Amino acid sequence: MNFTESLTVEFKRELTDAIKKEIIAFANTEGGALYVGIEDDGTVCGIDDAHFSLEKASNMIHDSILPDILVHATLSIVKINNKDVLKIVVSRGSRRPYYLKKKGLKPSGVFIRYGTSVSEASEDNIRQMIMESDGTSFESMRAMNQALTFNQTTDYFEAHHVSFTKENMQSLGLITSDIIYTNLGLLLSDQCEHTIKCARYRGEDKLDFQDRKEFSGSVLSQIEKSYEYTALFNEVSSIFDGLERIEKESYPSYALREAIINAVTHRDYSYSGSTLIHIFSNRIEIVSIGGLVKGLTKDDIELGISQSRNPKLAHILYRLKWIESYGTGLQRIIDSYKGSNAQPSWKITPNGFMITLPKISITETNNSLQQFLNLNKTFTSTELENYLNKSKSSTRQIIQELLKTKVIYKVGKGPATKYIVH
Repeated sequence: MNFTESLTVEFKRELTDAIKKEIIAFANTEGGALYVGIEDDGTVCGIDDAHFSLEKASNMIHDSILPDILVHATLSIVKINNKDVLKIVVSRGSRRPYYLKKKGLKPSGVFIRYGTSVSEASEDNIRQMIMESDGTSFESMRAMNQALTFNQTTDYFEAHHVSFTKENMQSLGLITSDIIYTNLGLLLSDQCEHTIKCARYRGEDKLDFQDRKEFSGSVLSQIEKSYEYTALFNEVSSIFDGLERIEKESYPSYALREAIINAVTHRDYSYSGSTLIHIFSNRIEIVSIGGLVKGLTKDDIELGISQSRNPKLAHILYRLKWIESYGTGLQRIIDSYKGSNAQPSWKITPNGFMITLPKISITETNNSLQQFLNLNKTFTSTELENYLNKSKSSTRQIIQELLKTKVIYKVGKGPATKYIVH
């Protein structure tokens, strides 16, 4: 044997915690052999109680390094110059990067080998190894932050009676089979690194800024909080040809909710930028990063063809009933503006998707109701609900106002109930 250290050979005089870094570096680079019981200069000193050292080294590797590296390591006692030496052969790992469990997937816990020395890996090194091992699917890649909590997401799952056990988290894709959090887990965690930024302007451009909010935490919490914020400026009016308290929204609630969910679900999270919501006096613009999934066109999505960039996140939102069915979001947004002269629109660039929701005027809603009453002398609540594209509660309120002011009267009971225009 040539007693010289190299890229793939390392000597240690005795068994210490330092061997963990050496083993990680071998597994993250080109593999190699570590000899415990040989001085740096190649002098064989041997080790006492070799079999105890072998067992101790095996336990150190198993307990301190993630993912499990023992499948890529062979430990044995060899005789060199009639002295016992612990030989640890490590092959290049298939689940790189390997790291110190107590440090996590960050430079202080990940090591690579340069020549005969061991160095901390840079964040770019770590990301590259993750991509090589896990593929390029953002959701399935291991998260660099493994110190995650899920207080917010747990609350949402419990509220919707969906299990959020470790087993369920694994089946949904938040953790791997060896209990390592994925990027999907990071998105659902309290520590999510992406945010939604909202800005409000006084006029129709960005010259007169009024207010801004930034929402962080689990993407579920971000969706809810950003919707609640935009809803504050969704004016509700109640004027109709002398009738009082007829509800009308400046922006259909469904369109607003769907546009925010769509932006969060389909954005490209490999970019660090925030999802943006701009509130103007005459419209709301929602901008997500990433453009369309490769292969899809604007015509495709307008036909209802759907290919999610983050299918596992979309599945979770579907389980929570926040997404009703795949590929119908844009059409439903269009339908929510039925009867209005103002119509939603979208702009697509290679790296962005912006949907614009125009503000509906009071006159338009009043005209739609008047038109319905002119065309339908007898109708049901469902027919009015579908025509105005309102919620059941909003439609019920409109009907009560029409009854109160004797514009219509009621006949029948239960499912057979109909309304007749005076």
